[in-house]
Amino acid sequence: MKIAAIQMVSGTLVDDNLVVAQRLLEQAAAQGAELVALPEYFCLMGQKDEDKLGIAEAPGDGPLQRFLSEQARALNLWLVGGSIPLRTADERRVTNTQLVFNPQGEQVARYDKIHLFAFSRGAESYDESRVQQGGTEPVTFDLPSQDGHTWRIGMTTCYDLRFPELYRQLGADLLLVPSAFTFTTGQSHWEILLRARAIENLAYVLAPAQGGDHENGRRTWGQSMVINPWGKVLNQLAEGEGVVVADCDWALMQEMRQQLPALQHRKFR
Repeated sequence: MKIAAIQMVSGTLVDDNLVVAQRLLEQAAAQGAELVALPEYFCLMGQKDEDKLGIAEAPGDGPLQRFLSEQARALNLWLVGGSIPLRTADERRVTNTQLVFNPQGEQVARYDKIHLFAFSRGAESYDESRVQQGGTEPVTFDLPSQDGHTWRIGMTTCYDLRFPELYRQLGADLLLVPSAFTFTTGQSHWEILLRARAIENLAYVLAPAQGGDHENGRRTWGQSMVINPWGKVLNQLAEGEGVVVADCDWALMQEMRQQLPALQHRKFR
């Protein structure tokens, strides 16, 4: 199964970001990708956290959700919508929501980011809980691939990467990690954590990211990549917008799991 990670450097105007996303999705489709994932908050990197409230949509309908559905259908893709803000009962909070659409344009899965990022070092400070409401449930979905196998896909977002117990619960063949990792934490932890999650779970990892200097002054790490179940980086992109394509080999994954049956040897569940 051929998969693709989209890397972006999203700005403060939603319409401009959607134009870039569409162009990159078309490139991924032209390269034969069956599953394509956008990065976290591909739609907006605002000047302030509260900007998310202004573009938040009701679950089930809105221009961002229609865009994702239309792109999946038009390009005949399984499309992972990175993340978008959806409204909650609290008008001061949104969920950081990852939606998946099948090639018919139907929404087949929704994951609300569980772990909310916080970091403070000198002038650099983040606290997603100011305007975001965390999810509570791990989510997977099944993808019947053109390769004849049904892949179990596990959904996580960015800061979730630091919580391996979530990945254990997913029991997935392919792990999604759309992200907007900061440059500070990314340069030290991004690749090693992604490779660890792949190795621990003997699963492929698809990690699309924001990568570069943003209009709002923020700098993200980038390094979008695809990793195989042995922890090998199959393809990656350092910075700037682009498409990272790689093949997932079902037979190879099963061979690795048979040679090293660590998942069967677990004592604590």
